[in-house]
Amino acid sequence: MPRSERERLIPTGICWCGCGKEIGLGKFFAQGHDKTSEAAYMAVHHEASVARLLADTGYGPYAGESIREAALDRGGWELCPRDCGYAGAPNSITNHVRKHHQKES
Repeated sequence: MPRSERERLIPTGICWCGCGKEIGLGKFFAQGHDKTSEAAYMAVHHEASVARLLADTGYGPYAGESIREAALDRGGWELCPRDCGYAGAPNSITNHVRKHHQKES
């Protein structure tokens, strides 16, 4: 289903990791629990390995498609405007430039 047609996710005020913790408005997870959920998902669906996830979904050196290039082409990622090779989501780029390139300006 294209991104524009997927249902909008609404935070519920309860952490989505399953711990039951009440959290602030507009949040899906208590601090750090997004990574806990990610690890749990990996354990259930991909033998707890990011490499297995990539291989199972057609990415990596054996598949011929780079997940990084796919994110740049189709996932909303961008390259650092300072040509350092860093790639990430727009907010990550902003943080990266602030941390690593602020002295260059």
